[in-house]
Amino acid sequence: ELARRFKEEGVNITANSLHPGSIITNLLRHHSIIDVMSRTLGRLVLKNVQQGAATQCYVALHPGAKGVSGKYWSDSNLYEPSAKAKDAELGKKLWDYTLDLVAA
Repeated sequence: ELARRFKEEGVNITANSLHPGSIITNLLRHHSIIDVMSRTLGRLVLKNVQQGAATQCYVALHPGAKGVSGKYWSDSNLYEPSAKAKDAELGKKLWDYTLDLVAA
C-alpha cells in the first residue's frame, strides 16, 4: 500500500517488504537453558547478525534493487509474495487499521 501511494503521488521513494531470516540473537539471555539450547542448535540452522542484515543492506544499497518498489525480498532475492500480500483491498484495510491505531 505504501509503495502504491508513493507511486500515485509521484514520490521517488521505494517501499518494499522483506524477511531477514531466522537469526541468533540474545533475546533469550535471561532463560539460560533455552538460551544455551538455541545458541548450540541455532548455530547449525540460524543466521548470524551479519547474515540477517544482508537482505536489508542489499535492498537499501545495491544498484540491482534501485527503483524496485512494492516487492518482497528474502536472502537478497525477489520472491513472489503470498496471495494475501498481493491483495490490494486487504492492503488498504491494513493501512486504514494502522492509521486508526496510531491516532488512538
